[in-house]
Amino acid sequence: MTQSAADTAQATERGPMPEKVRLTVNNSERVIEIEPRVSLLAALRDELHLTGAKRGCDQGTCGACTVLVDGRRVLSCLTLAIACEGQDVTTVEGLARPNGSQDGQLHPLQQEFVTHDAFQCGYCTPGQIMSALGCVQEGHAEDNAEIGEWMSGNICRCAAYPHIRDAIRAARERL
Repeated sequence: MTQSAADTAQATERGPMPEKVRLTVNNSERVIEIEPRVSLLAALRDELHLTGAKRGCDQGTCGACTVLVDGRRVLSCLTLAIACEGQDVTTVEGLARPNGSQDGQLHPLQQEFVTHDAFQCGYCTPGQIMSALGCVQEGHAEDNAEIGEWMSGNICRCAAYPHIRDAIRAARERL
């Protein structure tokens, strides 16, 4: 057995080999070296140091890890990073910088969350904002019932739900 074959055999016994993954995150192409089993959440937080998406349940039940992939909301804890190659990933950090500018202006949805006090502790806020953006962009924000249903996958332990719905309705008019 050659040294290369021995290295491969040893790596296979331990787990999958890391490979280069090319991700477009917040309009910036990034190349990271990760194992194929790494979640998008872990890649964002641990490799790219984008900590807006939160690790809440790590099982897809709380919504704290929500990001947009090609404009649709996904739970990044349940999505493999490698599956996002060739797609646009948007995190809450990317909202305040439209078109890559660094002007520091909040996205209208972020501003409405501030205006309507739609958060208390703030832990769930990035996931709430990203889900709300998907809700509005896909036309699911017609009334409180529809907003409530669409946002039901996002848990807020502080119970800021009425304010979150108010912020979404106000932002809907600005988006």
